Amino acid sequence: MLISVQALRALAAWMVVGHHVMQIFYNFEPDGPVGRVFVDQGAAGVDVFFVISGLVMYLSTADKDLTPRQFMTMRLMRIAPAYWFYTLLAALLLMVIPEAFPDERLGWTNFLLSLLFVASENPGGFGVYPTLNVGWTLNFEMLFYLLFAGALLFPLNARIAVVAFLLLCVCYGLTALGWISEFYRSELVFEFLLGMGVGMLYHRGWIRPGLWLPILAIAMALLAIYYWFGESQVLAWGVPGAVLVTAALSLERFAKNSRLLKALGDCSYSVYLLHTLVLMLGHYLAQRHSLNPHGVIAVCLVLIAGGSWASYRWIERAGYRH
Repeated sequence: MLISVQALRALAAWMVVGHHVMQIFYNFEPDGPVGRVFVDQGAAGVDVFFVISGLVMYLSTADKDLTPRQFMTMRLMRIAPAYWFYTLLAALLLMVIPEAFPDERLGWTNFLLSLLFVASENPGGFGVYPTLNVGWTLNFEMLFYLLFAGALLFPLNARIAVVAFLLLCVCYGLTALGWISEFYRSELVFEFLLGMGVGMLYHRGWIRPGLWLPILAIAMALLAIYYWFGESQVLAWGVPGAVLVTAALSLERFAKNSRLLKALGDCSYSVYLLHTLVLMLGHYLAQRHSLNPHGVIAVCLVLIAGGSWASYRWIERAGYRH
């Protein structure tokens, strides 16, 4: 367990929370520099997530003799129970309090495909999103898992090339033929490869412990994320995200004994899954009862933190221990 990566995963999750706070409560119209950062750069947390996912998949299988079936079973037990729980909760809320989610609709086809991690058009008409909207990233994750499982049939040194080839075939070949949704024709999938590349470097011992050089790399990566508004999201956020992950690995010796950082990282997946539901309900109550939005946001953040801890302990851990 790399605690430095866990800490970075927690930071990425809370960046996304901040981004959605600005969306739900302020319609992406910040009134200060902090709000502007979350509006413009908060979504970069997803890119960091994808890089970390590639890293973890590479390192978690590098020294193990896993079959594709064993790998997929392990990944499903890790991510599916919590995702299914919050998808069911989202569907229930859409039925009971639809006014709290004015732009969303519940469609049973979309709901079932959401549970299967298959991308489909949301009934609300705002794009390809599952019932639990943030689950769109898990559709990419599941595709990556499937292709990575196939790559386990090849030697470790060939896996990055095999996954890259499969991603090109599926995301650009099959989408061009119309066999799968255009949703998967996205450059974001290559951020998984960046993470695998970092994992390979770490596994070979090429990422050394350090202090000042990793700190400098972190500063440069954050500046790149802040200032670079290029057309390519992979270049603007994915590559700096890979630099952040590499730097975090170099700083592992300073984080490895931190129980707080480990706990924050452990809860990060649940933070990501539940936060929009809490924020949407908070915004609905704030509007209905004319509550101070700043106070409501503070309460929502506390509920997200506490709820994610409970979710990790009683849903996530219960799922992947069996």
